[in-house]
Amino acid sequence: MTTAIDMDQLRKDAVEIFNAGFACSESVIYAIRKNFEIDLSDDAIAMSSGFPWGLGGGGCICGALAGGTMCLGYFFGRKTPGDPKITKCFQLTNELHDYFKETCGATCCRVLTRGKEKNSPERKAQCTQFVSDTVTKVAEIIIRELNNETA
Repeated sequence: MTTAIDMDQLRKDAVEIFNAGFACSESVIYAIRKNFEIDLSDDAIAMSSGFPWGLGGGGCICGALAGGTMCLGYFFGRKTPGDPKITKCFQLTNELHDYFKETCGATCCRVLTRGKEKNSPERKAQCTQFVSDTVTKVAEIIIRELNNETA
């Protein structure tokens, strides 16, 4: 794993795979995995495939935010019941949530995309920006926290 991340490359990877056909959640996980060089199975990407369009089209949480949350869980989540590291994971996830809400205007897909047809160029451009912004913030949090752990 590396923490020497080229943020421009990270964003480029997320946007390119998004435009190639991965959805928002999948694109965030893909780019984090690739750029941090982590040993993460394709199963993690597959596990995120239900998030896009607000949980399979339901319009709830934005998939980019959900994918970013999964990445934070990978780095900072717990693997055993009662592990207190869940507190830090919650704090970092809340930081991502608040950033996303402030930057994008909401966290709910149906609110974010109101008035835009599902496959319209306007919606694709907007969602591309959400993917780019989210993957960047997730990487910034990961780098900051990993550097704090080793300091």
